[in-house]
Amino acid sequence: MPFEEPGHVRPSSKSNSYYPSPTAWEDQQLYFLLPDRFSNANEDGTLDATGAQVKGSIKAFIAADNGNAIKSSFDARVWEENGVVFQGGTLKGIKSKLGYLKRLGITAVWVGPIFKQVPNDDHLYHGYAVQNFLDIDPHFGSREDLRDLVKSAHEQGIYVILDIILNHSGDVFAYKNGEKRWNGRRFEVEGFRDSTGAPNLPFRPLDLRNQPKNPESCAIWPSELQSPDSFTCEGAISDWDHWPEFIRGDFLSLKDINLGNDSPDDFAPTRALQTLCQAYEYWIAYADLDGYRIDTVKHMGDGPTRYLCTTIHEFASSIGKNNFFLVGEVTGSRAFETVELTGLDAALGVGNLQEKLWKLPKGYAAPAEYFDLFRNATFLKKGTNAWMRDKVVTMIDDHDQVWRGGNDKARFCSESEGDKLCLAAVGLNLTTLGIPCIYYATEQRFDGRGASDRYIREAMFGGNFGPFRTKDRHCLDESNPVFQEIAKITAIRQEYATLRRGRQYLREISANGKDFSLPYIIGGRMRSIVAWSRIFADQEIICAINTDTEKSTQAYVTIDAGLHFGGAVLRRIYPTPSDNKFLPDEVQVKELNGKAVLLTLPPCGFAMYL
Repeated sequence: MPFEEPGHVRPSSKSNSYYPSPTAWEDQQLYFLLPDRFSNANEDGTLDATGAQVKGSIKAFIAADNGNAIKSSFDARVWEENGVVFQGGTLKGIKSKLGYLKRLGITAVWVGPIFKQVPNDDHLYHGYAVQNFLDIDPHFGSREDLRDLVKSAHEQGIYVILDIILNHSGDVFAYKNGEKRWNGRRFEVEGFRDSTGAPNLPFRPLDLRNQPKNPESCAIWPSELQSPDSFTCEGAISDWDHWPEFIRGDFLSLKDINLGNDSPDDFAPTRALQTLCQAYEYWIAYADLDGYRIDTVKHMGDGPTRYLCTTIHEFASSIGKNNFFLVGEVTGSRAFETVELTGLDAALGVGNLQEKLWKLPKGYAAPAEYFDLFRNATFLKKGTNAWMRDKVVTMIDDHDQVWRGGNDKARFCSESEGDKLCLAAVGLNLTTLGIPCIYYATEQRFDGRGASDRYIREAMFGGNFGPFRTKDRHCLDESNPVFQEIAKITAIRQEYATLRRGRQYLREISANGKDFSLPYIIGGRMRSIVAWSRIFADQEIICAINTDTEKSTQAYVTIDAGLHFGGAVLRRIYPTPSDNKFLPDEVQVKELNGKAVLLTLPPCGFAMYL
């Protein structure tokens, strides 16, 4: 029987009732996970969506398990090698942990790429080397598994954002006489790869009347992408900031798809871009998705990105998803300009913003360096920092850590007492401007660090590349203190619109009640209270962290003089677990520096007052 292209039909937009979009994405709390590294549904002692305990073959991690996979140099090498191959996480595994996510306070889960990868390469666990844009990679499950996951997530009140790629495909063809480096010209192609990976097929649409063996694993799908015009064929990028090289070059071995002129003026989409947009429309309708995270937007160009955003937003709106979320990975200095030019809803804060968010709680970045990123009206061409509330997704950790560069990758908890300061960092992330996102396992204080991305992509369910240099031990522990405190903070954030939509101000502090200034670094590391306000209408919430890991710290904190009067009291709405012996339930407003309150925080503490 001839191979028939799977799913090459656009579902009717009138045939289903679709899950509506949220009113505002800044109201959401995101969680980013890699499907291969999150869950395989076999973790013993975890809780299902109803809170009932589940039996499984993988035992829970305990402290004595730390390092159980690296007891010898040989074992350590095996563990490291497992970090670059599939570990076994699945879509069914994600579904099995929706209760875990809901109890953490997550309202939207961002799932890494799941489309069918180039065959015969076990290193493509990350999902960014697509061979078939209309099918799910069998490592992760099936199309039905995706639809079932989304349906179950919606039943739990959780939106689903899927990671998608348009800039490139997997390594689906080979250049003649080996791989090439970009030099501005088109190179000759040896042929499409067959199901074994050999470039034995003509570089043109497959002839399905005389089809090759296992055609579904040959070349690229859908079939429209098999045209030679679908690819730029100009070799791999060497200079990642040189135009047009970073637009038209291959992303290492991943082959650049010809999306059209990068300028948005008088833009005409290529057939390849139209095909990809139709494929992603298909997945919205088929699985009832709520948003897309778009990979490598910088390398797509503004023209193709604008076309994608217009096309997807219009299609989603036509089926009742009027606020379908499109967030772009835009590295470099053009993130916010790109958002406005293209119609993206938001950019990922994975560069300078993530660096400051990482360093501030550890005392290695002055607070103004982080907070000024939200209020620099000259750079943003905005008159108010409120614009930032829904235009950037903020996160402490992610799977790439592009701001670190080179081969030094690390999770927040791996260095500089990050394990102690984790809660302060998460508190900062969840209560400052932007759409907050938690990278999977931050709530379990994973400490991955190493010479490549693999070390910050541990298998949360154990596998052969588990966290804390382990194997066969899962870390889905809802009794973890950080998990429990994040759940409290996210609940408070949901209760108060001020923490989601309010304006933001870094506050001056004083040790003596007379000399007020913004906190700054002394002696290489700042050990201080850092306080900020969120103000919405006539409500102000004061948030504060202590970057000192050893001592409690006291400071007068400036508050809005127009919203408070002397002698009034502010009520504590969140303390860290050890705060009770340090912090009173109420603090009195003083006539200092306009108005101020005296706060005392324990080491690594976080608190909120209203």
